[in-house]
Amino acid sequence: MRASFRQLLARALGPENVLEDPGDCWTYGYDNSRHHAPPDLVGFATTHEQVKDVVRLCNEHSVALVARGRGTGTTGATVPLRGGLVLSLERMDRIVNVDADNRVAVVEPGTTNQAVQDAAAREGFFWPPDPTSAAYCTVGGNLAYNSAGPRGVKYGTPRENTLGLRAITGDGGEIRTGVYTTKGVVGYDLTRLLIGSEGTLAVITEATLKLTPLPQARRAMSAAYADVTAAAQAIARIMAQPLTPSILEFIDATGIELVRGQAAVQLPEGTGSLLILEADGPADCIQGAVEAIRVAATGPGLLEFAAADGPEQVGQLWAARKALSPALRELAPKKINEDVVVPVSRIPDLIDGLTELSERYRIPIVSFGHAGNGNLHVNLLVDPDVPQQIRSAQPCLQALFRLVLNLHGTLSGEHGIGIEKRDYVGLEIEPVTLELMRRIKRQFDPNGILNPGKVFPLTRDS
Repeated sequence: MRASFRQLLARALGPENVLEDPGDCWTYGYDNSRHHAPPDLVGFATTHEQVKDVVRLCNEHSVALVARGRGTGTTGATVPLRGGLVLSLERMDRIVNVDADNRVAVVEPGTTNQAVQDAAAREGFFWPPDPTSAAYCTVGGNLAYNSAGPRGVKYGTPRENTLGLRAITGDGGEIRTGVYTTKGVVGYDLTRLLIGSEGTLAVITEATLKLTPLPQARRAMSAAYADVTAAAQAIARIMAQPLTPSILEFIDATGIELVRGQAAVQLPEGTGSLLILEADGPADCIQGAVEAIRVAATGPGLLEFAAADGPEQVGQLWAARKALSPALRELAPKKINEDVVVPVSRIPDLIDGLTELSERYRIPIVSFGHAGNGNLHVNLLVDPDVPQQIRSAQPCLQALFRLVLNLHGTLSGEHGIGIEKRDYVGLEIEPVTLELMRRIKRQFDPNGILNPGKVFPLTRDS
């Protein structure tokens, strides 16, 4: 990389905010996936103006730019495939304003999800998106992937809970999208377009978030079933009745065995699947909500339905759920983790299909996740020391994706595309639509500097 670019970058950000030594830059070459590519430089922006100056500088010098938060993504979306500059936004972490009267918070992209929740809670509100990594992940990352977490079943994703954005396009243009109000239909909805685009269209520098009042009461529940089919059928029943749970999580039999050793959760003998649920709302309605969910959850295969009596039991339930991902990573560090989505009514078909795929390819499969909206994290526990599993991994993955699409589902619910799913996007999106998306990308980023090599299947020109 030319010395002149390095000097200009140091001038734009300040020398103390630029890393050049390869050892210092190394850790910014990966996210929470197994992919890694070293950047040539790392810069830390602290203001909107600095981001604008850096994007324009990269555009003028044809330097690839990857915007990054805390690197908690799992698909390699922030891995700098072509070197260039990683622009870290983790120091842009101001909560600009919490406007309780209008149920709005304005924040910078480096603000952690937990910091937003804490600031909103002091005014009696919360921001619904709550990924498992909320204590560490940033709002910018949540927006880049449209990451929702467990509460998405009732409250929606970042797309439903973000009113507007401030951003810099790939050619250095400053834009504001959306509104400050809960209604608005002037112009195209560029806010929803940017959310989920993984930094390929623009670099977000500020977000106007829609807040929701904290519920008066919350009640956690668990439902243990003899097998995954019984649980899957119960999920469909629960989501078909009028009262929507605020959380509905699913864990299969293998996942249950893993969390038994990670958290103090007591389950009946023979439990083959587990639902973790939560209801929230007015205090005088919460018992009725629990009863409605209990009635819907009751059916063939139910072994036990229990409502948590206090904070300790609630903590145990969520400790079990949150222990799953790290436990799986420890058990199978080379596992393939997918977050597919199917219509809720097709979850039983998905579960049956996963069982068949596991048997056909002789690869253990563990599934868990946000079953209330059909979003399951499907983990192929590939053992690199078993040659048969290595050979079967990709055919099994392709069969999984085809199963999901045949069930009218989608390949990713909240983990994004990045590198992991880039080559499979064409299975879901037809060529005409893909070309339209590529043209939108060129309009925002005419020189292709923003996060190159992501989201779209590679072509000869890529």
